Amino acid sequence: MDFVYKFPVVKGSQATREYYIAMVPLKMLSRLFPPEEEYVSPEYRAQRKLNESRIPIITKYILDNRDSYVFSALASSIDGAFRYIPLSEDASIGVLEISMDAKFLINDGQHRKAAIIEALKEDASLGDETISIVFYADIGLERSQQIFTDLNKNAVKTSNSISELYDSRDQIAVITRNAIKRIDFLNTYTDKEKDILGKFSSSLFTLNTFYSANKTILGNRTDENAEAFLFEFWSSVTRHMVPWSDLAHKEVTKKDLREKYIATQGIVIQALGRIGAFFYQNQDINMQQSLTRLEAINWSRDANTWYMRAINQNGRIITNKRAAILIGNVIKKAISLPFSTDEAFAEEQLQKMIEL
Repeated sequence: MDFVYKFPVVKGSQATREYYIAMVPLKMLSRLFPPEEEYVSPEYRAQRKLNESRIPIITKYILDNRDSYVFSALASSIDGAFRYIPLSEDASIGVLEISMDAKFLINDGQHRKAAIIEALKEDASLGDETISIVFYADIGLERSQQIFTDLNKNAVKTSNSISELYDSRDQIAVITRNAIKRIDFLNTYTDKEKDILGKFSSSLFTLNTFYSANKTILGNRTDENAEAFLFEFWSSVTRHMVPWSDLAHKEVTKKDLREKYIATQGIVIQALGRIGAFFYQNQDINMQQSLTRLEAINWSRDANTWYMRAINQNGRIITNKRAAILIGNVIKKAISLPFSTDEAFAEEQLQKMIEL
């Protein structure tokens, strides 16, 4: 090997095969990983086709969090000559020399790599920072397809709820979890990790459901009073949702609440989010007084009120945006709030459908 890249590495072993972990300057990525179409056969490219829409999002994450961004390691196959030179006999720390004629293929992290390269165009100072790369030997790239599959098929996507629980940059996530934590009933019955609750879950809601509803409430107007508003709104809702109060006072079981009422359904929380948005945009209206009228609503699953709003012909919960509007209409009517144009239109369409 006449000309080589030299990387200080740690050597490891998995399934009888050696691999090497190196810290590589970000400015080297575009040199090590040129466009894969130049030498990768179509079946490999098809598996690695970039989702172009993800790249600006990750790039923005890097640039917006210049002092705190974090990335996990990239995984790469080496197709070419290389040798490992240990610092001492049998040492697991040494130098990996790779021929400059070798080809590198990313098995995991292609979107991170592409976003880093884009970020470097806007902030060249990133170039001397590093990212860890795990190198695997793969002459002819024969194992790359399987490596890609093995690395990705067993990956578990983080739930939205747990992402929102840990995210300190998303202001709505922060104030959502703060508000939920301060309201005993919601804190007790909100799952902070899962997005889907099992039939026998001890929880009634997910953090992601409230996060989505709060995004509806706040829209693009997250001001300094947003957290206080959300706390006041959800506290009032909790006080005046009769089925929730009945559970808190042990007058109904969680099983009956789930099976006989719609009051804990995610689509109802989304509908309440629409109500919260109205109050957030019209803070001259007495929200506390208005929400006391929630107590007059019959949340029973069998109530005719919910037919084709929350419950379809087969008795199943409807979960689309139209359902959130139509459920919200029932709430608005009960607490004497006006319909918006789209809400009035949805109501007219429902009545026409029922009359057919």
